[in-house]
Parts: sequence; structure tokens; C-alpha cells
Amino acid sequence: MKGTVIDRSTRQPLEFVNVLVVGLGTGASTDAEGNFTISKLPPGIYRLQASALGYKTVLTSEYRVNHITPHIQIEMEEESAALAEVTVTASPFRRVAESPVSLRVIGLQEIEKAPGANRDISRVVQNYPGVAFSPIGYRNDLIVRGGGPSENRFYLDGVEIPNINHFSTQGASGGPVGLIDADLIRSVKFYSGAFPANRGNALSSVLDFSLRDGDMERNSLKATLGASEVALSSNGHLGNKTSYLVSVRQSYLQMLFKVLGLPLLPAYTDASFKVKTRFDARNELTVLGLGGIDRMKLNFDIDGEDAEYILSYLPKIQQETFTLGSVYRHYAGPHVQSVTLSHSYLNNRNLKYRDNDESSPDNLTLRLRSIEQETKLRMENTSTWNTWKVNAGVELNQTHYTNDTYQQIFIIDTLSVYNYHTLLNLFRWGVFGSVGYTSSDERFSASLGLRSNGNNYSGRMKNMLRQLSPRLSLSYRWLKNWSISGHWGLYYQLPPYTSLGFKDREGIWVNRNLDYQSVSQGSLGIAWNPDSRMEVSVEGFYKDYNRMPVSMADGIPLACKGNDYGVVGNERLVSSGNGRSYGVEIMFKWLLQQKLNLSSSVTIFKSEFQDGTTGRYIPSAWDNRFIVNVSGTYNLPRQWSVGMKVCCIGGSPYTPYDEDKSSLVEAWNAQGKAYYDYSRYNTERLPAFGQLDVRVDKTFYLKKCMLGFYLDIQNVTGSKLRQPDVLMSMGEIANPEAPAAEQRYVMKSVRQESGTLLPTLGITFEY
Repeated sequence: MKGTVIDRSTRQPLEFVNVLVVGLGTGASTDAEGNFTISKLPPGIYRLQASALGYKTVLTSEYRVNHITPHIQIEMEEESAALAEVTVTASPFRRVAESPVSLRVIGLQEIEKAPGANRDISRVVQNYPGVAFSPIGYRNDLIVRGGGPSENRFYLDGVEIPNINHFSTQGASGGPVGLIDADLIRSVKFYSGAFPANRGNALSSVLDFSLRDGDMERNSLKATLGASEVALSSNGHLGNKTSYLVSVRQSYLQMLFKVLGLPLLPAYTDASFKVKTRFDARNELTVLGLGGIDRMKLNFDIDGEDAEYILSYLPKIQQETFTLGSVYRHYAGPHVQSVTLSHSYLNNRNLKYRDNDESSPDNLTLRLRSIEQETKLRMENTSTWNTWKVNAGVELNQTHYTNDTYQQIFIIDTLSVYNYHTLLNLFRWGVFGSVGYTSSDERFSASLGLRSNGNNYSGRMKNMLRQLSPRLSLSYRWLKNWSISGHWGLYYQLPPYTSLGFKDREGIWVNRNLDYQSVSQGSLGIAWNPDSRMEVSVEGFYKDYNRMPVSMADGIPLACKGNDYGVVGNERLVSSGNGRSYGVEIMFKWLLQQKLNLSSSVTIFKSEFQDGTTGRYIPSAWDNRFIVNVSGTYNLPRQWSVGMKVCCIGGSPYTPYDEDKSSLVEAWNAQGKAYYDYSRYNTERLPAFGQLDVRVDKTFYLKKCMLGFYLDIQNVTGSKLRQPDVLMSMGEIANPEAPAAEQRYVMKSVRQESGTLLPTLGITFEY
């Protein structure tokens, strides 16, 4: 393993820095050029610790050492005061002033070897406190602390990306499989609260991905056969200043779903790249891209009432999405300036015919084509002086949204048709700033941040004072191993473009009175670190929602929708909803370098919204009440590792059907499925569900290549998820002599239960 250590401010190399391999006790010192070499390391995943008199001790991200020796650059900051020479042990559980609570850093080993995750980052995050999961749902919706799947934001090396999943639900998020190749990820910062001021438009979580840099010494090629795709990636250098990463993946998910007998057959292709050029010690440019092509067909070769029900309403889906971005950084002593420019594109098409009969245009019930394009510019400066850190910047965003929709809707006993075209150009802006302080002994830290956003959609949204977003974080470590931290903040999020651009049957913009939705959230946590490898934490949170967009058709907040395929938000809404989510999270984490990575958590919470008529609180769609996760990976001799995950989640609330409305022929034909009785919204609840996943890895490190195998078995116990019985039409009209508006289908109730053992064999080869 080779690397270089430099001063973060001056960008000059540092001599006589001690660099140790955490867990092994071996290391080296840097020479006059700041270089170090650590020889004869056995293959594996390692962190490095760098320490020097007058500088803060640094703990790096995780790096893989195999036949390819990585070159690592470590940046160190000067101590604010001269300290006597002491032995310092860095810890992966260190807190940052701006987010001392609700922040988890996910490393390389967790991403690559988490049981049941199949190297999909959305599923890895589901191991953490406060994150609900969709049991046997084949979806990656992130439900964080009782918030909806539309309340999350994602960043890739500082570039915002709209979604991290294939077949995303427009207006929300989620999908059956991740869009980002795990081979490109170095680490992930997962914020379930206490969001930094320079990360806006989020109410529930922020995922901040750090990608690897390409190898500046040699080029390599890696092939991976995973659970749902085959991937080919490469990393290396172009000249002596530019490095690159590139990945291409092709799915065979449709084959897996066909074997499982599922009614949908998704197929996708994606590609991603990163090119980084260091012009000199003070200037660098990163250019990256991420894109996917998605095609979802329906599987008509299966029988059964379950398949018949899903095929009756699920549309065919086609999507193309990409993000291109660049980040320029200039290092000027204690100041770092960055300029981020990006463009994102989503083309979403849904098509549905009644009974899936495309032989006649009269059978058309849904034809949607929607395009979202965003061009974003963010400029910011970060300055560090001893114990102080100041960050400030501005954001500009130009959005172009179009929607051509033909859709049959049954409202208030009347069959209606929406046939409209939307063209929305939206200009958005924002300013942000934060000031952080950390005492020289790192016992106390404080951060104060402020952010405000606006846009030209309406007069109320243009007024930035209405979106003023302050936040405050405090942390204090008393005794030796105990710390207490707290945060409070007010956050705002723009409703989805599907809502802002929606028109009624007459082609009139009906949502011009929508407002930014907001959440005021606070959290308080206590952590105990008996040593640098172990942490036990307890954290309580409270989220108070206001200005939630509420459907005028059913009275349900938009936040309670979005965990199914299709589009969310294309309806008449009003910003009148209120809600709350509160609970406590308990987490235990134990890291033994080269041996054990154990994580367990318990979350007890409630998620509710306020009924606009009675004022009482009703369980939201995400009110599972409790989540339990125990996940661990143990490294055995000879490059074997075993992992196991046990998870349990409380039953979801659900709404009974309106059998009278659902049986109407015109109503059923309009959407191909039953209608809910929203007067009894979430009055019923499903039983709890538990699942066991197991994973085994074996890696061979040869002279010039690496060959790895893994067996990942999801739902080893074959647990069955009980779901609400569905109401279905039998296709027979009970009263054919009645007028067309009064005719009804003969209905039947179908028991819904799913769950099967799902084994996956994965192979990786790197040369």
C-alpha cells in the first residue's frame, strides 16, 4: 500500500507522519515528499490512521488491498493549539459539529458484504435505525423516521441526482434495484436528520455518496455477476494528472422475476463514470455521469388470481434517466471554493389498456409521457480557522417539465377523462451558510446554520422569508466515553413537479396555491464508546409536519403515497396537511478490524397525520410502530467470510375497500383495481413480519487477479408476508339489464400472501 500525506490548507507534503494500518499495528512514516509505503499487507479491506505532532489524527475511509496496491492521499489539519506528544487512537464513530446526531457513515465492507443487500446501497441503508423496509416487496423505497419516500435527497460527489433506483416512481423515489454500481462507491454518509445547510429540499434523509478515485499507477478491469445484473467496470489513469472510473451494467432481472412467477418483467441497462483531473496542487476538476434505460413489460405467461389482479392495473413502463455533472475545486490556504454544475433528465412513459387488450384504441385507459430536466449551479466557499469552520454559498436551478397525459378517472360516481398537455418552466434559487466550532480537545462542538429557498412559481413561493430554515447542533463529551448531542432545525421541500405542473380537464393550472411543505424536527442522543471499536447509542426524535400537500379527491397527504410503480402527485392538491412522527432509536455497533462488523438497532416510533375534518391523528402509511435489525459479518481465515441478518418490522396499517364503488363497471374499467374507502383510512393493521438472510463469501487473491464468489440467501426461513385481501372483478356483469352507469361486476376477494426463499450466486473477477 502506497500513499501521500499533505497539509489540507497549504497542499504541501508532510514529513514524519506516522501512518498505521488499523487493526494490524503495522505502518510507516512519510519521507520528505510526504510519501509512505507499507509492504507485505495480506489482502483485505483496511483503514489507515495518520498522526503527527501539531496535526489532528486522521482516520481514512476503507480501502481494498489485493493484487492491486492502491495509492491513497491523506489530508491533515493543523491542531488549534500546541499539544504535548500523546498517543491518539482515532475512532470511526467521531461526530461532526454540523450533524452530531442522525449521521451514519457506511463503509466499503458493509456495502460489499451486507447480507441480503446484494451490494445495493438502498438495501444496506435499511439496516440502520429509523429506516423501514418493504418486506418481500422487491422495492427500494426509503422510509426514514416515518417520512414518505418522496422526502429523500441524493448526492454523488457533491452532484445532486434525482433518484438512485431503476424504475423510479415519478414524484417520489424507489424501485426494484439500485442505479449506482457498488464497485464505484468509497463510502456513504447517511443523514436521517440534522442535514447540512448546503444540502436542501429534504425532509427525511440525505444520502451523500463519495466515489472512489481511479488508480494513478495502473489500469484494471473488473467483471461482476450479481443478483440481477452483469457488470463490467474499469479504473485507472489517463496521463499523470487524470484518473478515471467507468462502469456498465446489463440486467437479467426479468429472468429472475420470471422464474419467481412475478407478473412484471423489468429489464435495465445503466452506465456511470468519473474522471478527475488535478491540474496542480490547488486546482482540480471532477466530471461524472450516471444514466439508465428501463423497460418494464408484463408477464402474461403466468396464471393465478394474484397475477390476474396485478396485471389488471399495472402499466407498461419505459424510462430513460441521466445526470451529468462537474465539480471544480480551488484550494486557497484555509479556504476551499467549489463550483458544481449539473444537468439531469428523466423521460417517463406509462401505457395501459383495459384487460391489456391493445387491439382497439377504445381500450386505452392511460397514456403518459412526462419529461423532467433540471440544470443546477451551486457555488460555495468553506473556510477553516483553527477551531472554527464557515461554509456559505448560493444555488440556482432551471427546471423544464412537460407532461402529455390521457387518463380515465372515476370521481364521485362519474367517469371522467383527463387529456391535457403541460409545459412548466421554473426558476429556483437558494442561499445557505453555517458556522461551526469545535473545541481544541474536541469535547464540545456547536454549529449554527441558515438556509432559504425561493422560486417563481407563485408569489408566496417567491418570498424567501417564508422558507427561512434555521438549524442548531450541540454536542458535549463528558467523562471519557460518554457524549450527549442534540439538534433542532426547520426544513422545507418543494412539492414534486408532477403536482406543480398538473392541469384539470379544462387545462387549467389547479395547484397554483401550493406551498413549500415543511418539517420542524429535533433530536437528542446519548452515546457510550467504551473503546474506539464499539458504540452504544440512544437517540430520540420528533418531526412536526406542516403545509403537507393533501389530495382533494381522497383527503390523504401526498406523503402517504409513492411506494408503487407509476406517478405520484398528478392530481388536485391543497397545502393544508399537518402530521407528526416521533420515536426512539437504540443502536449497538461493534467493529473489529479484519474480523467482525456487527450492527443491531431497535426503533420504536409512530407516524401520523391530522384529519382535516375532525382534527384527530390518523396512522400514516408508514406507521409500522417498530423495526428491529441485527446484521453482522465475520471474516474467517483463508479469505472466507460469513454474514447473517435478522430483521423484523411491525405490520403496516391499511384501508378497507369501498366495495360498492369498486363493483361499478365504469369505475373498475377506469383503473383496473378496487377503490379504497378513505372514510376508514388505515383503520386495519397487518401482522408483523420477520426475515432471515445469510451470506457466504470466498475470495481468491492470485498474483495478477482477484476471483470472488458469494452466496446470498434471502428469507432463509421462507417467511410469509400477509397482505390485505384484494377485491377483484370476475369480469361478469351482475345486472346487464341496468343502465350503463349502474351496472356492476360480480366481485371476489383474493387472499394475498407472498414470500419465498431467494438464493443468489455472485461472481467477481478483477484483473
